[in-house]
Amino acid sequence: MGRLCLRYVRNEADAQEVLTEGFVKVFRELPRFESRGAGSFRGWVRKIMVNESLMHLRKANRLSFVGLEAAESDETAKAASPFSVDPVVSAEEIFDVVRQLPGGYRVVFNLFAIEGYSHKEIAAMLGITESASRSQLSHARERLQERLKKRGWT
Repeated sequence: MGRLCLRYVRNEADAQEVLTEGFVKVFRELPRFESRGAGSFRGWVRKIMVNESLMHLRKANRLSFVGLEAAESDETAKAASPFSVDPVVSAEEIFDVVRQLPGGYRVVFNLFAIEGYSHKEIAAMLGITESASRSQLSHARERLQERLKKRGWT
């Protein structure tokens, strides 16, 4: 869960703070948790950690979205083509590249590509439009592709 928080807030001290707050909430809400089978507890804790990370970013005013005006006016946000990564690239290296993304790109990328939320869910969570979410994801993917190519990866 610490790595999950670090993916969102970028700074290790902030990630520790978010992690602590998240586990306080987990323990406080534990009596209300209803198991829905294998993995439901882990999913529930992940959701709490993601929400705590987003709340931390909002409080610190670090949840900014690049080019939102253009994204909202462009209803046909282009879909980014998937990219492949050389199998010898470590997860840690990819993690570092994702952490370097600007805040809005990083958050939308994490929510969509890693957490599996839909653009509709992301828009509701972040208070943006679905097209803005798609645009942020598209820009994040482009930025990731650029950075991966600079490191010699395809």
